[in-house]
Amino acid sequence: MTLSPCIKVCVIDPASGLCTGCLRTLDEIAAWATLPPEIRRRIMADLPARRLPPG
Repeated sequence: MTLSPCIKVCVIDPASGLCTGCLRTLDEIAAWATLPPEIRRRIMADLPARRLPPG
């Protein structure tokens, strides 16, 4: 099984281009299963910084 940040809330925010559920880009989501583990870990480590404050 591939570790994934997906929470099954798949809505792409048009302003940021990020999924509002997992904060990945469409390109990251599409490539996820084929990305090397070290790249997936790097992306997952970067996700918290992508969250914008409410408002």
